[in-house]
Amino acid sequence: MDSKEKNLREEFTNLQTKLQDSAIYGSKDYPALARRQAELQQIISLFDEKKQLESQVEQTKHMVSLNDAELAELAKTEQAELEAKIIENEEKLTEVLLPKDPNDERDAIVEIRAAAGGDEASLFAGDLYRMYLRWCENHGFKTELLSESPSEAGGFKEIIFAVRGENTYQKLKFEAGVHRVQRVPVTESSGRIHTSTVTVAVLPEAEEADIKIQPEEIRVDVFRSSGPGGQSVNTTDSAVRITHLPTNLVVTSQDEKSQIKNKAKAMSVLRSRLLQAKIDEEHKHLSTARRALIGSGDRSEKIRTYNFPQDRITDHRIGYSRSNLPGALNGGIDDLIEKLQAKELELKRGEQ
Repeated sequence: MDSKEKNLREEFTNLQTKLQDSAIYGSKDYPALARRQAELQQIISLFDEKKQLESQVEQTKHMVSLNDAELAELAKTEQAELEAKIIENEEKLTEVLLPKDPNDERDAIVEIRAAAGGDEASLFAGDLYRMYLRWCENHGFKTELLSESPSEAGGFKEIIFAVRGENTYQKLKFEAGVHRVQRVPVTESSGRIHTSTVTVAVLPEAEEADIKIQPEEIRVDVFRSSGPGGQSVNTTDSAVRITHLPTNLVVTSQDEKSQIKNKAKAMSVLRSRLLQAKIDEEHKHLSTARRALIGSGDRSEKIRTYNFPQDRITDHRIGYSRSNLPGALNGGIDDLIEKLQAKELELKRGEQ
């Protein structure tokens, strides 16, 4: 048993002992400990499977050496199958033992903003918002609207929402960057194709314990909501604008009727943006290829093109194209997400 396997088995045993204490279930540490236990259980089961396969291979080698030609031939076939399973097992072990992004298990906050293209960019921002909502519905993830700024032409100048579920940040983080659309706008009478862009930022949702914000570091302004929201809109000062003085970050929330709820939402977004700033600093140490894959939402960083006349969606980071744009905008983007995750795994392996 190598030292890595030994250490993981010891950690798993200690964790099992700790989780046998009923007092731990009410602790804030319990969810993380339970996740780690499940992760270790998967790794150890792979180690156990590897040992079992290696033992079976040794048995078949012995059978091959016997003076029974028919039995030896069957043993050779079984040995080849077992060795193929060992290779598959080792690939899985390599994958689960690679360093993980500590933020992958977090919920995500997605910010979509219209960039170049005027009304058409706002309309496409609305299309992307609906695409992600449908994708979340398909996977059983919950969403919560945090902030919106509708466009008069339809769609959104900006919309921010949270996605909650298992490993949502891990799945959505590669959506960060500039999404370019090429199509004939509904407002275009001559049939000319326009190119517009929308920026998407994906933030890991931060907890209060992750980012400490002192009261003196923020300025809170309240005002009357100006958007849709029922009869209470424009009658009370329920909208909240928070300015983080050290960084000059500004977050606004006005979708709730309660000033307290709007402040809580704005603080959540602010903490997540500050956490993302820390992550961006850490990403400077990654390889150029991995930085390009993760993206940053920078306006010069076009990651994907949605070409309507050719019914083609292309992710430029991995050189992958496919048809069925309507299907993609209806939430069918699993192939894109899976190929981007596979590329990240490939790059991680190359860095080991």
